[in-house]
Amino acid sequence: MNLLNGRSARAWAGFAAAAVALFAVAPLALSDFRLGLLAKYLCTAMVAVGICLAWGRGGLLTLGQGVFFGLGGYAMAMHLKITDAGPGNLPDFMQLYGTATELPWWWRPFGNPLFALAATVLLPMAVAALLGLFIFRRRVKGAYFAILSQALAAALAIWLIGQQATTGGTNGLTDIQGFFGYDLDDPVNQRMVYFVIAAALLLLTALARQLIQSRYGELLVAVRDSEERVRFLGYDPANVKLVAYVVAAGMAGLAGALFVPAVGIISPALIGIVPSIEFVIGAAVGGRASLAGAVLGALAVAWAKTALSEEFPAAWTYFQGLLFIVALAFLPGGLVSLAAIVRRRRAGAAKASARVPVSDTAVGEAA
Repeated sequence: MNLLNGRSARAWAGFAAAAVALFAVAPLALSDFRLGLLAKYLCTAMVAVGICLAWGRGGLLTLGQGVFFGLGGYAMAMHLKITDAGPGNLPDFMQLYGTATELPWWWRPFGNPLFALAATVLLPMAVAALLGLFIFRRRVKGAYFAILSQALAAALAIWLIGQQATTGGTNGLTDIQGFFGYDLDDPVNQRMVYFVIAAALLLLTALARQLIQSRYGELLVAVRDSEERVRFLGYDPANVKLVAYVVAAGMAGLAGALFVPAVGIISPALIGIVPSIEFVIGAAVGGRASLAGAVLGALAVAWAKTALSEEFPAAWTYFQGLLFIVALAFLPGGLVSLAAIVRRRRAGAAKASARVPVSDTAVGEAA
């Protein structure tokens, strides 16, 4: 009980420190430009929270989170483009590339703000549920699951590129100017978007922690470690994995939706295979089994991508791949495990020094 109380106290202290850093320190210390970059990084951290749940706890290597990120992002961007265009008008790219005189039928529901907000989360979750039922019921796992999820990301990106008249094609949906009546060119409103993203990250982290600490979280770990034994005990591992996969998809969808007002764009380049791998790399580098590690790792990798890509634009992907390989090969627990490794080594050194050998002289005197 004391151990649990100690962990809970540390968790609350961590949340408090994160809230202070996000809501007080960052806005005061960073310029508007840097704060906008941080908002972008926080969106990737939201995806990492879902990856921590699905991969870190459930063993599901989700290499297709870009799909759900993109679905949420496009759902939000479609509504904002309709709003920017005004009543009875087409979005700017449709006037430029398209031949239609009215909105496509599947765009029209996104004109409703409530429908669009719900779709940013429910649409990715619905797609994940359908895909998960097909995969988990057939007991597809391991590398095969990772390949299938990655193929879905590639298929979605290719489809979006081919629908230039209705999705913007390669360019995507750009030049987002407003966010539910607020002008995104106003620095005050940009800060408001940042605060919304920061609050969403903290809420998703708290939700994920609650799931991990619950009975379901224990069952998810049991399925990861011994799926057949869980099935023998009367549980259906497919349903257990499906819940984690769907929740992670919803988190990625919300991250994509908030990414749009923060950056002002959503395109196939942001949701394909490469972005999906980047999401996983961030969680792996920080520590996929730890919520704090996954969040910090995602922030660090996103920042490093911005910093290093400016200096080495052609070689950044090699740095990224090397980072992933080193993390998995030499530090599978991520950077967050370094503290535990140091503590174990110090404890081992202390035990070794406590063993004082009996000298030969003392033995002779005793004889």
